[in-house]
Amino acid sequence: CLCHKFSDAGSADSLRPIRDQQSLHVTDAAEETGGEVDVDPEDEKAIEMFMNKNPPLRRTLADIIMEKITEKQTEVGTVMSEASGRAAPQLDPRVLEVYRGVSKVLSKYRSGKLPKAFKIIPALSNWEQVLYLTEPETWTAAAMYQATRIFSSNLKERMAQRFYNLVLLPRIRDDIAEFKRLNFHLYSALKKALFKPGAWFKGILLPLCESGTCTLREAIVIGSIITRCSIPVLHSSAAMLKIAEMEYNGANSIFLRLLLDKKYALPFRVLDALLAHFLTFRADRRTLPVLWHQSLLTLVQRYKADLSSEQKEALLELLKCQTHAQISPEIRRELQSAESRDLEDATPVMTVD
Repeated sequence: CLCHKFSDAGSADSLRPIRDQQSLHVTDAAEETGGEVDVDPEDEKAIEMFMNKNPPLRRTLADIIMEKITEKQTEVGTVMSEASGRAAPQLDPRVLEVYRGVSKVLSKYRSGKLPKAFKIIPALSNWEQVLYLTEPETWTAAAMYQATRIFSSNLKERMAQRFYNLVLLPRIRDDIAEFKRLNFHLYSALKKALFKPGAWFKGILLPLCESGTCTLREAIVIGSIITRCSIPVLHSSAAMLKIAEMEYNGANSIFLRLLLDKKYALPFRVLDALLAHFLTFRADRRTLPVLWHQSLLTLVQRYKADLSSEQKEALLELLKCQTHAQISPEIRRELQSAESRDLEDATPVMTVD
């Protein structure tokens, strides 16, 4: 793969008068208000049109643990009938008592020190089982922030990814759905989770996109983290590559646009995948949301000097099939005003797994 530097500092702000522009911008006070946003009902309706009509069931830590318990019970029954007659070791009753006590503390926690028994959970081999005893679904938002701080610092990336996906993400989605905003402590937890960016993308952003049920409000709140925080290019590039290869839903356009707006030096492999993503809509007869057109505009503005003449021609053909009265002319102008890249002179620098 080849690496290049973007050359255009142009901004989509020139299209500020377009109605739906707010769909991609979190309010300036989002961080202070815990990610609170207002969304346009028409924007929300446009997003819903592209949602997965048969979404997969959401899985939480409780679901995983119950599956493991069922498997263990089946395994124990087999072992007892075949061999020693001894059941597999269970948690010590004293351990159960301690962590049920921890659960009560976390369900009322506001500030201050956490129980030491909770802090050692990341070091346990059966940390998921022990964490389950603390009933994460009953934690206060402040407790969830403290837990995220501890787990993001002390768990390995793969384990942190599971915590983000099975505990943090369901809580965030439930909070946004219920209150139409995100609690300040949960917003802080979402931000703190970026301490491990790979786990953040694999445990939060990508599963959210893959679900096909990400709402406009969820996309704006979580997208504000992308805008406000520094994220290594390798992780962002890999995320864009994955999103570009997914089945389309409107929220994906928001995340792509925000990642493109970070002005990374993208590998050509990622840029080509993004172009392929947009070009697949040449035969799509659906009316695409304005979010899709905005993300395409951002791609062209940021990386127009790095497109080949063939790619530019393909995009111009795309504009004949997918048109927005105000945005498409701007995209066309950007494409026609830029020089094409010379692939033969490009130097290989970086690859993305």
